[in-house]
Amino acid sequence: MNDRIPWPVWRVALVVVFGGFVSMLDTSLVNVGLDSIAGDLGASLASAQWIASGYLIALAVSLPLCGWLGRKVGVGRLWLWSFAAFTVASGLCAFAGDLGWLIALRVLQGVSAGLLVPAGQTVLGQAVGPQRLGRVMSILGIAVSTGPAIGPTLGGLLLNSLSWPWLFLINLPIGVAGIGLGLKYVPRGERGAAPRLDWGGLILVSVGLPMFVYAVSRWSERATLADASVLVPLVLGFAGLLAFAARSWRRANALVDLRLFRDPVFAAATVVTAFAGATLFGAMLLFPLYFQVLRGADVITTGLSLCSLGLGTAIVAPLGGRLTDRYGGGIVALWGNVLTLVTTAPFAFLGAHTDAVTVQALLFLRGMAIALATMPAGAAAYAAVRRDQLPDATTTVNIMQRIGGALGGALFAVVLAAALPHGAESAFQQAFWWVSAASVGSVLCAAWLWLAQRSARAAHRTPVAVP
Repeated sequence: MNDRIPWPVWRVALVVVFGGFVSMLDTSLVNVGLDSIAGDLGASLASAQWIASGYLIALAVSLPLCGWLGRKVGVGRLWLWSFAAFTVASGLCAFAGDLGWLIALRVLQGVSAGLLVPAGQTVLGQAVGPQRLGRVMSILGIAVSTGPAIGPTLGGLLLNSLSWPWLFLINLPIGVAGIGLGLKYVPRGERGAAPRLDWGGLILVSVGLPMFVYAVSRWSERATLADASVLVPLVLGFAGLLAFAARSWRRANALVDLRLFRDPVFAAATVVTAFAGATLFGAMLLFPLYFQVLRGADVITTGLSLCSLGLGTAIVAPLGGRLTDRYGGGIVALWGNVLTLVTTAPFAFLGAHTDAVTVQALLFLRGMAIALATMPAGAAAYAAVRRDQLPDATTTVNIMQRIGGALGGALFAVVLAAALPHGAESAFQQAFWWVSAASVGSVLCAAWLWLAQRSARAAHRTPVAVP
């Protein structure tokens, strides 16, 4: 069997990277400019926080629709339309005259960004097939992992010499290039294959998921669950998601086919991505604060200090893809999560005056570990389903990763905020103990995935007795 990936598939992968990179870059790029934006538009910093929160909540809202829309219009068309909407919204954000308009346009950005990554993953999965998925997905994994890492650096450099609208204008050349190449090379996909839209499921998840994300964000700000602004949306969000899950499990044409969880490999791989979301995106909240609060670094120095994390991921991701295709995502994710734990736990012991070389070495090694921990699990989930099930699989995995990231970020922020009055050094050590605990959960789930894949292979090899 020819295991070589043809150039046209690699070309599609490189084009899809544009969308994945720009959508993930925006999750951290704009955050560094909130103070400047608030001052220029005459708004409070608390109000300006909705520029970031509105984007993330809108991103969560659009995710459940991705699978259905991909079947309705063709997943390649959905990718192109989403990228176009994101690019136009970016340009309009730069010219927003007041905070209300800027938040509304950020919501439009978030809705389109929520469709870009899963739609791109579906395009790649359908183009390459399960046996070669790891190598192709590793290209997209570089963009998804490095985008948030370099966002603070790029944002700080832009604000150092230019005004805040350039935080949005920077997306325009990337968007124009990506859309132009996409029109030429990205396959449009089959259209009209979607069943009738499950409006009940859409309403439930459109209320439940953003409510849940909002509640955990408020939890990180308030540092307590005993607050109406946290508890009420948390209960409503959890109830909505629970009702959505129960409805989707019973229906043949649900908005998202959750019956994919009947496959042990898919179930294990998806849970791994949820834990990986907590350790990846949750820790990305801690590391900038670690440099700024504990080590006294400015925004640009902090961003540059985090580049080693993204560099480690970018270097090792292609190797992780090859190992995934050869040995399976389970064993690669297991070792990747073990290494993530090994490179995270030392931060629970490091003090404020630890030499920069040690810190940078750990960040670089952690970036390498993340490349082996996250992408192989996602590739294993997508390889476990049929081609026609990929839209639901990519949607589900991305939702779980977002929920894991939101929970991890909120939990680590609460731990840090509660401990800071007793000393910054001990506070960060406690927070990194919690990140390490989440990494232990990732290791256990990755072991479950590895065992599930072994069982599936053994069952596939076992001959069926003929009476």
